[in-house]
Amino acid sequence: MNLNISPTELRSDAQTREQVLARAEALVPVLASRSEACEKLRRAPDETVRDYVDNGLLRICQPARYGGYDLGYDVLCEVIQTLARGCGSQAWVHMVLADNPLKLSAFSLDAQDDVWAKDSTARVCVAVAAVGKGAPVEGGILWNAVHGFCSGIDHADWVICGGFVYENGQKGKGVFALIPKSDIKIIDDWNVVGLAGTGSKSFEVKNAFVPAHRVLDKKDYDEGTAPGHKFYTSPVTRLPRGGVSAVSYTAVAVGVAEGFLDNYFRYTGPRRSRGTVVAEDPGIQFGAGQSAAEIEAASRMYMGAIRETMQVLERNETVTKHMSAQGKRNAAYACQLAISAVSRLFNAAGGRALYADSVLQRQFRDVYAAAAHHSVTWDSAAAAYGRFRLAEFPG
Repeated sequence: MNLNISPTELRSDAQTREQVLARAEALVPVLASRSEACEKLRRAPDETVRDYVDNGLLRICQPARYGGYDLGYDVLCEVIQTLARGCGSQAWVHMVLADNPLKLSAFSLDAQDDVWAKDSTARVCVAVAAVGKGAPVEGGILWNAVHGFCSGIDHADWVICGGFVYENGQKGKGVFALIPKSDIKIIDDWNVVGLAGTGSKSFEVKNAFVPAHRVLDKKDYDEGTAPGHKFYTSPVTRLPRGGVSAVSYTAVAVGVAEGFLDNYFRYTGPRRSRGTVVAEDPGIQFGAGQSAAEIEAASRMYMGAIRETMQVLERNETVTKHMSAQGKRNAAYACQLAISAVSRLFNAAGGRALYADSVLQRQFRDVYAAAAHHSVTWDSAAAAYGRFRLAEFPG
């Protein structure tokens, strides 16, 4: 679905928040119309990824050096949340494909050129769990692993794999390896009850040679001293990972909840149950109002955290450990609010919402699946924040 945007405009670094949000908004009904097919396919439809490419929605955080827009992470989350109103799975795939350019931007320029020099729309997926094993050889390493949960892998050209370098059988430094998709074998194992259309499959790598310039030291990445970081000045490239960056997952959960709320109103407004006008029930009215408040609170809570973080980065200041812990706490709690709101309304929706062709049951499953990601686990995020603050006042 090309929204009359010229190739020249797509390559421009002058894109604005308003432009990308307008394009995302126009795609909401398109994604909704494909949501059932997406779930049955168990991956995002090819035409959806083409829509993302054609409308520049994967360039939001991509470096301007390679035709990206260098917009803030808050803008990325707004777009993700908007798309998720139409379909959680397709929004999740957008989330990973649009976020991963930031991960690639930490690699050496030679590695980035390998991916983007000939085609700035080349796509990267990430398997972040450190299960890979790299064996040193002349000029690089040999990589072996079975990686899991690689969302959107069907649409990727390259993969970034987490793991360690092993020398003489001993585990060494943690690294990320950038590997072309031609060197992997996809394992079709994504059969799940929620976000079923994300295609988050496993893949196997056997003795793939990874040249040294495509190997990134994880410590350098975590500390912001990676080779690619020295070439970029845009605030978004300095966003610390592992804390407030968890908000991208929250954006999916909250967007799905917003879509559920809209569909619930459309479904419940004209509904009759044994001759009774359901919408006139005070309990139904109260539940709808409470859930709407929870969803809005969730959106404001996580979005406030990432906007404040981006403002700090725009002032060229350092994101504090408190901000990081607080941002992750807000991201996780916002997911809990989304779950609470959707669960309340789904329980009030009656038996017809249980049918397999009901969009409500799909969105009910999807919001739980989005909130199940380890980055937004509430218990650990809450405990981490509490532990951090309590440590400020030792006995």
